[in-house]
Amino acid sequence: MAQDVLTVAWKFMRKRQFATAIKLLEGRADVYEGNFEYYLLTGIACLYVGDFGAAGAYFQKARQIKLTDSRLLLGQAAIYLRRGDTERALQYYMEVKENDASNRTAQDAIEFIRSRGDYDTICRWVDTGRIKQFYPPLGPNPAKVTAAILYASAFVVALTLVLVFVPHSDYSKGARKNISELSLTVDEKNNSQEKDLSGQTFSYILSEKQITGSYNNALKYFQAKRDNMVQIEVNRILNSNAALSIKQKAAVLSGYLDEPTFDTITDNPSYDEVQSEPALYMDCWVSWGGKIANAVQNPDGTYTCQLLVGYETGKNVEGYVTVKFNSVPNIATDQPVKILGKISSEDKKIFLKGKSVYQNVKDGML
Repeated sequence: MAQDVLTVAWKFMRKRQFATAIKLLEGRADVYEGNFEYYLLTGIACLYVGDFGAAGAYFQKARQIKLTDSRLLLGQAAIYLRRGDTERALQYYMEVKENDASNRTAQDAIEFIRSRGDYDTICRWVDTGRIKQFYPPLGPNPAKVTAAILYASAFVVALTLVLVFVPHSDYSKGARKNISELSLTVDEKNNSQEKDLSGQTFSYILSEKQITGSYNNALKYFQAKRDNMVQIEVNRILNSNAALSIKQKAAVLSGYLDEPTFDTITDNPSYDEVQSEPALYMDCWVSWGGKIANAVQNPDGTYTCQLLVGYETGKNVEGYVTVKFNSVPNIATDQPVKILGKISSEDKKIFLKGKSVYQNVKDGML
C-alpha cells in the first residue's frame, strides 16, 4: 500500500537518514504548504543535520499554525540551548512541562540547564553531539533494534560469510549504492573519445587512457565516500572530449552523491583552487571560514551575503564569494563564521549555495 510522504520521511528520520528525508520533504513543498506536520518534520530533520537556520525557519512556520505542540517547543528550545541562550531555552522547556508534565526530554534539559548549563559546558556538549539528547526524540532506530536482535544468533554465520566471500572488503566506510551498472563496457573503453569534434569546444582534451582512468577513479572515490573527488572527476569528464555515453554515466554517478555536514565533508577544496579552475569544482561542497559582509534578507525570504574567505582574524583575505541561503541563517555578522556550501554558478560567476553555518559567538573563534 502506498504511503504518504510524511510517513515515509518519518521512517527515514527514525533510521537517522535525515538528508534523504529532507530531500523527500522539500520535493513536496507545494503539496504540503500550510501543513503543520510537514513544517515540523522538515524542521526536526534540518535540526539533526545541523542546518539550524532552515530548522528555525520551518519551526516558525509550524508555530504560526500550532503553538503548544511539545515536539515543536523542544525543537525551538534546542536551537536556543545550542546558542547558550539558556533563559530562552528554559522558557520553552517549562512550556513543554506545562502541557506535558511527564515529558522526559524537557525534564532532563531543565535539570541540565540548572545544574550544568554554563556556556563552556554547552559548547563541549555541542562539540561532542551530546546536546542532541535534548532534541525532539525520534525513538529507537528500527534498523539498530533489528540488528541487535539478530546479531546474537547470526554472528557466527555472518562472520563466516564475510571471511569466505568478501575477505578484502573495507567495511569501515560502510556500503554504498550498487553502481555496477555504471561500469564502462568494452566498447566504451575502446571508443572513449568523442569522434566528431566539429563545432565543439572542450576545457580538457584527454586521451582514451586518461578518460577511462578518470572515470574509474570516480568509481573508486565513490566507494571510498570521497564525494568531492568523485565530482571533480565527473566534471573533468563532462568538460572533456569523452564520448557521450561516458558523460551520461558520469552524470548519473554524480546524482548518487550525498550532501555532507561539517563533520563528514572530505577533500575540502581551497578558495584558490576553486578560483583557478572553477569548472573542475562545480557542485563540490566546501567548508570555508571568514567574515560576513553586505548581508541582505530578500523579500522572498532568502538571504544573500558576501563571505570574506580567510578573514577570521581580520588580517588577511583570500578573496570573497557570494553566499545564498534559502532562509535566513543564524549569523552574527560581526563575528567569524564557517559556512558549508555547494559551489554553483550564475551568469558565469561563482557563488555558494549555503547549507549550514557554524559560529562561536562568545569568544569570536571558530
